[in-house]
Amino acid sequence: MEHVKENGRASSAVVWASLGAAGVFEALTVLATQDKSVRAASPWQDDPYDVMVSLAQFAVPMLALVIASRLLAWRAPGGVDRVRQTVRAAGAMVTLVGLTVVSEWAAVVARAPAASSGTWASVLIGGLVVNSVLTVAVAVLLVRGHRGHRGHGPAGPWRHDWLGDAVFLCRRIPVLRRGAGPDAAVWVRRHTMTVFVTLSTLAAAALTSAQAIGEGWTDPLLTAWFLVVTATSDLAFCVISNAVAGFVARPPRTRARRIAEASAVAGCVAISVATAFRDALWPVFGTGTLTSVPALAALTLGAGLATSLVTAALLLACFPYDVSGSRRRFGGAAPLRRPDKHR
Repeated sequence: MEHVKENGRASSAVVWASLGAAGVFEALTVLATQDKSVRAASPWQDDPYDVMVSLAQFAVPMLALVIASRLLAWRAPGGVDRVRQTVRAAGAMVTLVGLTVVSEWAAVVARAPAASSGTWASVLIGGLVVNSVLTVAVAVLLVRGHRGHRGHGPAGPWRHDWLGDAVFLCRRIPVLRRGAGPDAAVWVRRHTMTVFVTLSTLAAAALTSAQAIGEGWTDPLLTAWFLVVTATSDLAFCVISNAVAGFVARPPRTRARRIAEASAVAGCVAISVATAFRDALWPVFGTGTLTSVPALAALTLGAGLATSLVTAALLLACFPYDVSGSRRRFGGAAPLRRPDKHR
């Protein structure tokens, strides 16, 4: 028991370090993307680099928010799962920051616009150096913490999740107690994809509205395309991060549903990749410069559809039958304890 407490304290320190690094990254990223004069001098203002920066700009603070919120329930029942899940979420957040840092360095090395001159460019590159050092340092701490946790705690499906902690906390707030019961948690677990799609669409609609107003868009097809690209990117982020960190411990699903979800996520990722590298991909399928919105939509959404279909075909070929024990292969959870038993 004492060893578990020591691991919990060490993991908490690593999580706080991760949150600190994420805060520095977010501050510098907002500066580089939201101030017009700074953005004009940014080495990574154009795609494919900007796609990664844009994703991290919104995903990193969302992960940081849920991680910081869960620290409020750090000493609640289910500490072993909580430590593992929170550290994994911090690892996912730091990985996302690291991939963005690599993308930004690639822009600097490629000598993208304004990458080698100007005061703001120098400031941004200096900030990139700071982000790189912090990211490497936190990544080392996370790797050491992971090694230190090997052999401690269960390696099977989760018995507690972040949703259970949310219910645990809400049931102690009189205003939220009635709507945050076990039945609501059960419904969310059974309809996780519906919840993810809804949240992704709402977030994408808000971002698309802000982008359309800020840029003065008048083309409805361009607005619709941006909404789809943003929503699919958000959906892929939700599903993948949930698989890593166990935000919602989902019940076992049928083989057909698992394949459908995996194929959909693969298609969503392909849309983001095609959007980032659209100028490099266009010569393979068309001629001239990619300036038409219908052509842009056909290229990016077509890539997503093709990837989704190929992924489904491969999964059907590799896993022709549903077998026992597939819960761990495709993802599932052990029966979760009811939050009211935590009292």
